[in-house]
Amino acid sequence: MKRPTLIAYCLTFLLTTYGFSAEPVPDPGPISKIQKLHSDFQFTEGPTKTSDGTIYFTDIPADRIYEISTDGKLSVFLEPAGHCNGLMTTADGTLYACSMDGQLITIDRKTKKVTPLASEYKGNRFNAPNDLVVDKSDGIYFTDPHFRAPEPLPQGKTAVYYRTTEGEVTRLIDDLKAPNGVILSPDEKTLYVIPSMQSEMMSYPVKSPGKLGKGKLFCKLKQKEGQEGRGGDGLTVDTDGNLYITTGLGLQVYNPAGKLLTIIELPEQPANVTFGGQDNKTLYVTARKSLYTVKMNATGHQFPGK
Repeated sequence: MKRPTLIAYCLTFLLTTYGFSAEPVPDPGPISKIQKLHSDFQFTEGPTKTSDGTIYFTDIPADRIYEISTDGKLSVFLEPAGHCNGLMTTADGTLYACSMDGQLITIDRKTKKVTPLASEYKGNRFNAPNDLVVDKSDGIYFTDPHFRAPEPLPQGKTAVYYRTTEGEVTRLIDDLKAPNGVILSPDEKTLYVIPSMQSEMMSYPVKSPGKLGKGKLFCKLKQKEGQEGRGGDGLTVDTDGNLYITTGLGLQVYNPAGKLLTIIELPEQPANVTFGGQDNKTLYVTARKSLYTVKMNATGHQFPGK
């Protein structure tokens, strides 16, 4: 057997035996320049897209939620807004929010009525709910770190919780200093938690909605020169399962195996990110006093999956 043929045979054997794909991995990176869409805010956070293309995001110190309509018009959607941080909309148009005043809430997009979903755990208010993700059973994973929380912490520790559709709340994770961003993989078999006070990002197998297995290291974030132990903030995920994590260096993009694919640098340090646009291929990035967009090769995953 000629040598090239032998090499080709061995490669084919490995690929077919162990399930690796010989297809080139698509580049999820930007295909346009980064554009500053709006600015002059105080501190932007929590972007989310509705099924009709409307974008919502928060300005925490200003205590506002902003809306960008499908024709691009910016307006104040809700004020005061309970110092909302992370937002997520579902296919039926429900707007979920983490109020840093101590609650997980929904907001009716038509009437703007606020309905509390979870206000306390074991008799005490939450610290300051930060970010959330809604699963296909309409359960909600949410983080409760210490940022903007009263002292001493009402819960005594920082944690990640799960709320069922029946309203039962369970504490799932309580061994991270500052659990911040949280998201599911597209198949909802993995929960990712992004702490802000360590470089190690965590993943947890989802045994069933609200039931997790033992956590493990997903990746270690790249750090600015001379800095150590700086974590991430918010994140989003595309249909291939790649994670887009906001960090001090920009958006660090990792594949599902935890390999760094690229870093998207922005003019300001990003806090959170979501996919939007008509084809769901535009990143909307909240970064300090501004909101930026960048068109991507990748397509964003829409939660909750059905």
